[in-house]
Amino acid sequence: MSAPTVARPAGEPSASGQPETRVFGIRHHGPGSARSLRLALERFRPDAILIEGPADADPLIGFVAADGMEPPVALLGYHPDAPAKAALWPFALFSPEWQALTYAAENAVHVAFCDLPAATTLAMENEPGDNTDPLGLLAAAGGYDDAERWWDAIVESASDADIFAAVNEAMAALREHAEHPDDEATDSEAAAPDGADADTTAAEGDSGAASNDPSMPTDPAVDVELERQRIVVDAHTLRREAYMRLVMRKTLKDGAQRLAVVCGAWHAPALEGKLGPATADARLVKGLPKGKATLTWVPWTHSRLASSSGYGAGITSPGWYHHLFTQTEQPIARWLTKVAGTLRTHDLPVSSAHIIESVRLAETLATLRERPLAGLSEVTEATRAVLCDGDETMLRLVSTELVVGEALGAVPDGTPTVPLEADLRAQLKTLRMKLEALERTVDLDLRTERDQAKSRLLHRLRLLGVGWGRQADSQVRNTGTFRETWKLQWRPELAISVVEAARWGTTLRTAAEAKILDTATNPDATVGVVAAALESALLADLGGATEGLITRLESVAALDHDVTHLLAAIPGLLRTLRYGDVRGTDTAALTRVADSLLVRSCAGLPSAVTGLDADAATELRSLIDAVHLALSARNDEWATTTWLTTLRTLADRDDIHGGLVGRAVRLLCDAELIDSNESARRLSAALSVGRAAADKAAWIDGFLGGRGLLLVHDRNLLSLIDTWLRELDEPQFVATLPLLRRTFGAFDSGERQAIAQAVRHGAPTTSAPTTTDYDTDRGALALQAAAEILGVA
Repeated sequence: MSAPTVARPAGEPSASGQPETRVFGIRHHGPGSARSLRLALERFRPDAILIEGPADADPLIGFVAADGMEPPVALLGYHPDAPAKAALWPFALFSPEWQALTYAAENAVHVAFCDLPAATTLAMENEPGDNTDPLGLLAAAGGYDDAERWWDAIVESASDADIFAAVNEAMAALREHAEHPDDEATDSEAAAPDGADADTTAAEGDSGAASNDPSMPTDPAVDVELERQRIVVDAHTLRREAYMRLVMRKTLKDGAQRLAVVCGAWHAPALEGKLGPATADARLVKGLPKGKATLTWVPWTHSRLASSSGYGAGITSPGWYHHLFTQTEQPIARWLTKVAGTLRTHDLPVSSAHIIESVRLAETLATLRERPLAGLSEVTEATRAVLCDGDETMLRLVSTELVVGEALGAVPDGTPTVPLEADLRAQLKTLRMKLEALERTVDLDLRTERDQAKSRLLHRLRLLGVGWGRQADSQVRNTGTFRETWKLQWRPELAISVVEAARWGTTLRTAAEAKILDTATNPDATVGVVAAALESALLADLGGATEGLITRLESVAALDHDVTHLLAAIPGLLRTLRYGDVRGTDTAALTRVADSLLVRSCAGLPSAVTGLDADAATELRSLIDAVHLALSARNDEWATTTWLTTLRTLADRDDIHGGLVGRAVRLLCDAELIDSNESARRLSAALSVGRAAADKAAWIDGFLGGRGLLLVHDRNLLSLIDTWLRELDEPQFVATLPLLRRTFGAFDSGERQAIAQAVRHGAPTTSAPTTTDYDTDRGALALQAAAEILGVA
């Protein structure tokens, strides 16, 4: 048993009188590593700490202890001229690096980052990352098929300040067998040989930790695993480690007596031992690209720390790890109680007895597996068996909401940022809106000033490509009403979107105006694109862009002779005209543009419908439907009359696609310009001899158009279609079946059942009273007339 280590005051040199360096190889985002590191730092009492992270982020370290800083957060580095080129370094409360930062802040210890600067990282093109999974190799050598379970069992379930010597020695054993891709590896090894030096490594008595720890794989076990897998230390990793050693030398030269280095376990062997001359390391990093980078702190989420999100250093269970780090007393019982609470919020019955039994099962499984404490695998199996009754759907719910989790961090108000983000934060504070990781539905009443302001904010963000909110599907095409429904969910990567949008302006309003004007002034912008931009500008209250968009719309419309483009632009303009007073919009100019587009559309539509195939006719029919619906809501007699006159022209033609003719007849019937008898006559004519079966089916499809109630209530029309369909021969029936199936498939199930009942029983399906009283005298006259016509009288 080794002698206890006596802590020395910060700044006091070691017994040998020489500076002492300790390298703590950790796993990113590991609660066991974080606790063990905290214990090790309190024992070692360093006067300087270096942490794996971008070296040019040092000015941001001071914000770690600021009010309002709440992990998970991430360092965001981006190129100021091309914000889309960005890199992120996430931290959670249970990240060892974060605990090192907070330890330094609490104890006034000098702390800095030591990895390649973000400016260099962003300037690199297609640099390979680490292709090594050292934990996977160690887990396999230790008899585990899952690296996460191995690390959870060996490290995360306990706190041990001495664990780092064992981890570093295991990594050194792996790296002894590693292959290097080029000659640079030789230089790196010469500069920083593996192995420990008495003056620069752990305290006496720690060096044998690996060999005395039965949980760590021995060299023979590692050798067996290495026969199956090949490890490669890539050139990029060697450059990073060379840079770290250069920073270590500088820190020691500046007077550090006890230097603590916190880095990923894979890098630890390359940083231990005598540093030697700096020449080799300087040659290795020479020629690295130099660029520009702006860095800041941004909120992050637990789900983005998960490996399932694509994060290279991700973990499978951030929510579980956060629980292990924060709940040191009875973590298993507290966890399963939390699981039960989550299930109850989803109306699933879970009692206290269930919780007690699940805790017993998890602890029993841990005992059988010779584990000191139940891990995630044990509590998951207990959750599945006891709390979820074997239901995998319920278990997935627990995994999503708890094991992974969706906690969203926060950063202080004074954190450096672009002006656009500062404006966003200010507006959020004024409107009392909060960024949340979980999706939330918000209903806005546009008659209130505050909700109008919220609506403008969300529309402006959407225009800028910051997709915090999306309108509910039922609301998207109903813009401008007194009510808007939004689904809000903040994702961490939206912080990059805000930075990207900053190139358009310093405030949300000016940036949105600049971007939407740029979109509309594109030479390839059609009438529909400009009209949609104008509608969006009005919804976002972008008065500075409205006049320019109207002018642009008038010029584009004057040069655009494509009727489909003109028709596509009308509905949005008419919606804005109808509801413009809700948002206080001046609609005089819009009325002029909308009327002009309607006149030109009506003039060009009769010629535009000639010679269309089925696909083109279907597309045009949807545009006609949209314009008709928008005009019916406008309540303008001149516009309605102009439009219906054009539709009557289409209804009277027999040289165009049947779907368009049928739809024109239907719309005229809805407008009560054609009665039911006339519509039946036109349907009968469309189904007459001389027309192809496909043309007849298209006419029916256009006429019905997904509205089965017409056939439910109009027995005459149903009889005509039924008779025609029964008289089709087999080839005609096969040819028309796909179109008819699409037509009737668009009806809802109640309409289809009512139609089937009417056809089956040959009786009206309405509840209107029927009568069996016949006028026999009038009937006799009718029979006599019929007999005379037929020549049988």
